Amino acid sequence: MVLGIAIAAQVRGTDSGDNLDSARPADLLAVLDNLNRREASLRQEISALQQTLDSLEGSGSAAALDEARARLTALSIQVGTVGAVGPGVVVRIDDPERKVTADVLLALFQELRGAGAEALEFGGALGDRVRIGVDTWVSGSPGSIVLDGRAQAAPYVVTAIGDAPTLAAALNIPGGVADTVSRSGGKLAIEQSREVTVTALRELKPHTYSQPGN
Repeated sequence: MVLGIAIAAQVRGTDSGDNLDSARPADLLAVLDNLNRREASLRQEISALQQTLDSLEGSGSAAALDEARARLTALSIQVGTVGAVGPGVVVRIDDPERKVTADVLLALFQELRGAGAEALEFGGALGDRVRIGVDTWVSGSPGSIVLDGRAQAAPYVVTAIGDAPTLAAALNIPGGVADTVSRSGGKLAIEQSREVTVTALRELKPHTYSQPGN
C-alpha cells in the first residue's frame, strides 16, 4: 500500500530538486490529487466492508463473515483508525546538532513502508504521538519539525510493525536513512522486537465532494 508519505518520492520523480520546496506547484497538485483519490478509495472500501459485515451478521455464513472482518481490520490498520500489535522495530533518532530535516523523516517513513511496515507511529520529546497515515505531512526546519501540524522535538521515536529484520535492513542500506542521519551529526538506533504496539489513531474525516476515480 503506497501512502501519503510517498509524496516526496513522487515529486522527486517529476522534478530535479532535492526536496518538496523545489517542486513545481503543478507537480504538487497532481501528487496531492492522486493521494486524495487513493484515500477516498480506501474510505469507500471500508464503508462497503462495514455494510457487508452488517448484512452478513445474520446470514450464518461464517467463512464470508470472517473474511470480511479480516479485510476490514487490515484496511483499518492501514489508514490508522485502529491500534495494532505485532513484530517490528523501534527506531530512535538523536539529533544533538539539530540538523535532521523533514526530508530525512519522510525518507524514514517511506523506507519502512517500502519494506512492508503495516503500521507506523511517530513520537518525539514533546510526548505527542502521531499515527502515520494516508495524508501525513512533515514540514519545518531542522530542529523544529512539524508533523501533521504538531510540533516535534528530538529524540524522535518511530514504531513500525512488520518483519523486523527486513525493516532494519531497509534502514541500514549504504547511503540510506541511517547514513543520512549520521552525516547530519545524529544517531539512528534500531531495536528489533517480537512484539511492538501502535496505539495512536487517526480520525477518518469524510470528504464532502471527492469520490474515488477509476
